[in-house]
Amino acid sequence: MRPLLAVFLAIFSSTAAMGQSDTVAVENPEALQEKTIVRKAVGEKAPDWLKDVADRIDLHGYAHGGYAYNHRDGTNTNTFELKRVLFWANARITDRWSFLFMHDFSSVVQEYYTDFRITRNKALTVRLGQFKNGLTLENPLSPTAMEAIDVYSEGVTFLSGCGSDPLFGVQYGRDLGLSLYGETNNGKLRYELQVMNGQGINKKDGNNFKDFIGRIEYRPVAGLNLVATGQIGRGHAVATSLYNPDIKAGDDYKRNRWSVGFDYKCKWIKAHGEYLEGYDASAVSRGGYLTCCVPLGTPKVELVGSYDFFNFNTSLDMDQHKAIAGLQYWFFKKCRVQVQYVYMSAYRLGTEFIKKPSHSVLCQLQVRFN
Repeated sequence: MRPLLAVFLAIFSSTAAMGQSDTVAVENPEALQEKTIVRKAVGEKAPDWLKDVADRIDLHGYAHGGYAYNHRDGTNTNTFELKRVLFWANARITDRWSFLFMHDFSSVVQEYYTDFRITRNKALTVRLGQFKNGLTLENPLSPTAMEAIDVYSEGVTFLSGCGSDPLFGVQYGRDLGLSLYGETNNGKLRYELQVMNGQGINKKDGNNFKDFIGRIEYRPVAGLNLVATGQIGRGHAVATSLYNPDIKAGDDYKRNRWSVGFDYKCKWIKAHGEYLEGYDASAVSRGGYLTCCVPLGTPKVELVGSYDFFNFNTSLDMDQHKAIAGLQYWFFKKCRVQVQYVYMSAYRLGTEFIKKPSHSVLCQLQVRFN
């Protein structure tokens, strides 16, 4: 029992010591004497090994929860909702090799992949596993960095597999595959090349075709980022879609996309926008959006505005306009409270695309730790 107790005390004391400086230890002679005794019992290197492991693991997490009021076609609905509770750990195995695991406690396992940096600098890194695809400007970004409570624009949500395309299903913008990425020119140029299953998260490929995705970013001046992305592939339909009734569940179909956009940040404004197009067999979808965020006298309080247009199928006249206006208050680092009004000119209800306006008031609390 004595060796077991000694090991336990070593783990406890070394973990507690991670949050203390050497100065504190010297100023507390009794604690220093106890640590010395334990180290002699289990060996001098054990606390250093435990501290090294702890230093190599970064823990992150955030939660989104709030209240939603909707008015559609004369009907009012309201609900409290917990949208997402994510936790992830990033382990640095070596200076070049790392592993990440992410789970959404309100949904499913989201990401698990390993990165290995091939070059001494950041020019080339390989990633293998399940992660966000690089299509569109917005999709790789965390919801905690987005201004809208309903997160991404309609075009991004549909084309990148975030959930509104029934043919692809709800994939949260993620997929299984291989990625090569890096940056050069002192961070001004960043690129990414991906080979993905094209079937979504936690699934094997539904056909023998792979999706190829390319992404390039260029930062000509401080605060400005120009982004272009594209995808070539073939999808395997998991269900039928009112946006493309010619494709049946189980069919393989052409699925190509491209987008161009920008992101600009300065002291007085944050803005980003994008133009997108998608091709599913013979159906064409296209749209664009512009989102702005302006501080109101202090960086803690911001005015948010967004206009979003997307046509889900240009042949079937399935266009939708969306406008967002609201406020957000950053009460602690990456934690905020948001209130927004959302207008939509059309919406999907079951198997129908209804061209009638809808109105929503959304409130959300964001809590995040790094």
